[in-house]
Amino acid sequence: MTIRALLTERLQTAMIEAGIPGTCAPHVTRSTRDGFGDFQANGAMAAAKQMKRPPRELAQTIIEKADLAGIASDVDIAGPGFINIHLADDFLAGRLAEQAASPRMGVETPAHKQTIVVDYSSPNLAKEMHVGHLRSTIIGDAVVRILEFLGHNVIRQNHMGDWGTQFGMLIAELEDHLVEGERPELALNDLETFYQQAKRHFDSDPAFADKAREYVVKLQAGDRHCLELWREFIDISIAHSEEIYRLLNVTLRHSDIRAESAYNEKLGGIVAALQEKGLVVEDQGARVAFLEELADKNGKPSPVIVQKSGGGYLYATTDLAALHYRCRELGAERILYFIDARQALHMKQVFTLARKAGFVPAHVSLEHHAFGTMMGADGRPFKTRSGGTVKLADLLREAVDRAATLIADKDPDLPDEERGRVARKVGIGAVKYADLSKTRTQDYVFDWDAMLSFEGNTAPYLQYAYTRIRSIFRKAGREPGATGADIRVADPREKQLALKLLQFGEVLHQVAEDACPHTLCGYLYDLASAFMAFYEHCPILKEGTPAPLRESRLEMAELTSRTMAKGLELLGIEVMERM
Repeated sequence: MTIRALLTERLQTAMIEAGIPGTCAPHVTRSTRDGFGDFQANGAMAAAKQMKRPPRELAQTIIEKADLAGIASDVDIAGPGFINIHLADDFLAGRLAEQAASPRMGVETPAHKQTIVVDYSSPNLAKEMHVGHLRSTIIGDAVVRILEFLGHNVIRQNHMGDWGTQFGMLIAELEDHLVEGERPELALNDLETFYQQAKRHFDSDPAFADKAREYVVKLQAGDRHCLELWREFIDISIAHSEEIYRLLNVTLRHSDIRAESAYNEKLGGIVAALQEKGLVVEDQGARVAFLEELADKNGKPSPVIVQKSGGGYLYATTDLAALHYRCRELGAERILYFIDARQALHMKQVFTLARKAGFVPAHVSLEHHAFGTMMGADGRPFKTRSGGTVKLADLLREAVDRAATLIADKDPDLPDEERGRVARKVGIGAVKYADLSKTRTQDYVFDWDAMLSFEGNTAPYLQYAYTRIRSIFRKAGREPGATGADIRVADPREKQLALKLLQFGEVLHQVAEDACPHTLCGYLYDLASAFMAFYEHCPILKEGTPAPLRESRLEMAELTSRTMAKGLELLGIEVMERM
């Protein structure tokens, strides 16, 4: 149980014993100002208002009835009725020792382990992954890692776009290359160039355009030749994406792919089910659902086309089929979508229609976790200097190259092989952390200098902070690992570090709930800062430091390094022992 949960439980019991209605809560939070305790409870004021009693008097009654023996060293009242709780040093030391001895650093698993489906990354296989895919991929992966660490059954779903009218054009173009004797992997070495070439061919050659349209029909009808060309294209496209995943250090694998084409055979049944329930009508030859729940300000229902007049299906139809599959076959209790904010209306439409159709049971949580856009220095969406789309592979390679240059300047004696390993971890970590540390729903400006800085809230700073802690053990001639020493908390910096370390589990559960990894980033930065203050004011290896105190502080240093390493790992960022 976290300290806040423990204090809440004890104060809630005291409030009930004081005759306060059970609907009133203690409202325990971390104190943000020095001198006002470590935790603060402000529930007495709301309860006093409801009971028409003086709030300070009621706060005093709560304090008298609260069983905080062995937990708090002092409890006082501030202002109109805030209860300030000063935690006892021995209590903190005991909790810290428990956390140090725990393989999970004291992080509790939830009482109910859910089956959670997470839809993220989802690139379009007609093109190479670009910077627009970065946020979905790394935010989704960080949340997935945290949910799994907490003990939930997490099912990744990479809803790749591998179907649609553009594939007729692409497989027709691929066929032309194969006829000329070119190997498919060479023809598709640069997917972006291949797509542009196919589009030019389509626009300039009427005969080719007719063949491309014919191939769309044949592909959807299951023509063997068209399917073979399509599979060739898809396999190579997926290989491009998986190369990016490896470089990005994300956990998506081939087995996590559940592409659009996987639902083809279900789409007709989805539309038929909607018709049977009277949820769609024919409108100009198309089948459309009109959602009163999402009506505009003029009262006009929101239209959702699920089948075009020519019989084709749309993204909404595929997304409905995916929801049906995830609920009925995967047994999802919670479904998270990491898709940018521009798709907000589409997701609301799909969620609303799926619930009305009964595809999604009432107990299943449907969550669209939107995110903002990566912006350039000009305040516009990030582009190349020529205005083109930035390939994700090019961006990541540049990150590693810039990191290598930076590290060579800082440590020219570092062997080339080791410099390469460090540069990869620093460069990739910098790009990921710069994104993850921003509030998910906001746009942010991409800035090489800021993200690769060794100062401030950046990945290089945290990676370097970790290596500095590990270097303490090298200087001590000790292997890192729990010392089993008695932990003592006496100095104010020791107390601040202890309080921050004991927040780790609470932070992870918060991220699991709201899917905002920046909370964990902020925590890790605060933890590193707390350790630096501790290290500067609390000597560890300095001559004359008593052995019991040295061992206690080494134990705190070890727990800090473990917590930082695990926190960064959950963000998908690697650490190194030397830097």
